[in-house]
Amino acid sequence: MANRKDHRRFGNVRQRASGRWQARYVGPDGLTRTAPHTFENQRQAQRWLTVVESEIIKGTWVPPEAGEVNLGEYAEQWIAERKLAPRTREAYEDLLRLYIRPHLGNLDLGAVKPQTIRTWRKRLLESGAKEPQAVKAYCVLRAVLNTAIKEDGILRENPCRIKGYDRYHTPERPVATITQVFALADTVPARFHALVIVAALSGLRWGELAALRRSDIDLAQGTIRVPRKLAALRNRMEFGPPKSEAGNRTVALPKAAVSALRPHMLTYVKADQEALVFTGEQGAVLRTGNFRRAAGWAAAVAKVGMPTGFTFHDLRHTGNNLAAASGASTRELMHRMGHSSMRAALIYQHATSERDREIADNIDKRITGGQKPATPRKARRR
Repeated sequence: MANRKDHRRFGNVRQRASGRWQARYVGPDGLTRTAPHTFENQRQAQRWLTVVESEIIKGTWVPPEAGEVNLGEYAEQWIAERKLAPRTREAYEDLLRLYIRPHLGNLDLGAVKPQTIRTWRKRLLESGAKEPQAVKAYCVLRAVLNTAIKEDGILRENPCRIKGYDRYHTPERPVATITQVFALADTVPARFHALVIVAALSGLRWGELAALRRSDIDLAQGTIRVPRKLAALRNRMEFGPPKSEAGNRTVALPKAAVSALRPHMLTYVKADQEALVFTGEQGAVLRTGNFRRAAGWAAAVAKVGMPTGFTFHDLRHTGNNLAAASGASTRELMHRMGHSSMRAALIYQHATSERDREIADNIDKRITGGQKPATPRKARRR
């Protein structure tokens, strides 16, 4: 009975001297593999081969040894080889170092299951990690494991498929009124006056504003070209392309922004076409920390009646809300904001629709305040 063989169309089984049965097959990669364990009888071995053959036919088969790849090493290599903006790369490296590797880095990819992810997130939050950081770490890990599935064929499915783990509640940010914007611009030092107004009326990001050069400003046409951004990295400042392809754009300015820029360009910007438009007191590139101190930002915000915690980035919301309220379409808002997805544009349009409801309600109040509403007539029977 020993060494009995059963040749099949796919793979083969044979009985070992111990009486148990062994299954072998040739995978799509041309390598011969043996089942990880033996079987009590021939039928069990054949069934195992049938399952493997089915996975190969459906395209879900992965090499069994692939799941033994170390997660920490794979994630580190993924970040190193991915095409990422320098600041994004540093952010991913920090998430891996602080939140992923200490808890999951020693595991093999094949050992990570949905329950592993649930336990990991619970431990992160219990150890003091903020929910936004836990969500960001989860999204990076999900992207890493998606590559292991779709590109490298290491895994069959992604354990990062837990509903709600990829989002967190973001409190609504304060929006400055036009009056508050101009009051804020008058409160900060004169060299930052135009910066505040342009930020609020154009909707440009801080890094985009800090990277503007004289050649990017067309006062005659009232436009700003956004071909680059300035990123603050760990040990240096670096100019690079915008956040996405959609970020490379030309934005039309309201006349108020052009009026603020004219004297600024004459007073604070060198004649060289490559001269930076917005700089610090010594003419150096702007850093957020240095700007806050030089501008006396916290005191200025308090003076104009904005809530504590109002940031320079919050000025962007004023410009985006104004654009949405002016009737800009979703595509037009996406262009102006430099977004490649509709999600953010729809948020501003939603805010505008809510304001439109308030306007309609106020009209009702004026109507009812001036005259008694007419009693609806009964419909005639036909």
